[in-house]
Amino acid sequence: MQFDLSEDQIQVRDMVREFAQREVAPYIQQWDAKGEFHREALTKMGELGILGLPIPEEYGGSGLDYVSFALACEELEYVDTFLRVVMSVHVGLNSLALWQWASAEQKQRWLTPQALGEKLATFALTEPNAGSDAGAIETTAVRDGDSYVINGSKMWISLADVADHFLVFASVDRAQKHRGLTAFVLERGMEGLTTGTIKGKLGVRAGNTGELAFNNVSVPVEHRIGEGGGGFKIAMSRIDQGRFTVAAGAVGLAQA
Repeated sequence: MQFDLSEDQIQVRDMVREFAQREVAPYIQQWDAKGEFHREALTKMGELGILGLPIPEEYGGSGLDYVSFALACEELEYVDTFLRVVMSVHVGLNSLALWQWASAEQKQRWLTPQALGEKLATFALTEPNAGSDAGAIETTAVRDGDSYVINGSKMWISLADVADHFLVFASVDRAQKHRGLTAFVLERGMEGLTTGTIKGKLGVRAGNTGELAFNNVSVPVEHRIGEGGGGFKIAMSRIDQGRFTVAAGAVGLAQA
């Protein structure tokens, strides 16, 4: 088995390291102390192609392998965890979910601008009364003609108050527990969708964490990812992906 890094992997590692050391490292103690989120850092990540590393080129990404993705997470968390959280959530939980499960039209609409860093995305599963227990999800999605009406709330959502796109999991039939779970893409600005920031966190203070509320949010059926009741496998596959990025970042944190 070959453990040496390829030339492309070394270039990715060095590019991400140079970005993090130049654009974030000199300022991160101040941002963390003040609890400040600086989106301009993520905009620069998008311009460098970091937010689309494992996404195919046809959808705005670089088409690189998972080792390159892991190296990026490692270098970013070496400087601060909030940078790696963006890779875990925006890329690992949301963009790669769209790549695996969305239709070609949905990928063009949402995945491409995310891979280019033009739009910021998040993943909304956790609720005040339900963590990764998908069977306990209380947020509902009721079919109404060509739309679904979503009601409920989410808590401890990374990038909640700054994201443009939300991959939201809601139940179309709570009696079915996890078999009723369904995935939808919501966009900031939809009527009835509100977000807020959680203040006073003990750590990752330069990152944004918050809550979402859905009050009769009308979501067109074409915003559904996969089939009705197919959200559980989407959510669980992405949580596995999240563990991969967290582990890679932990290597960088340990080095730091």
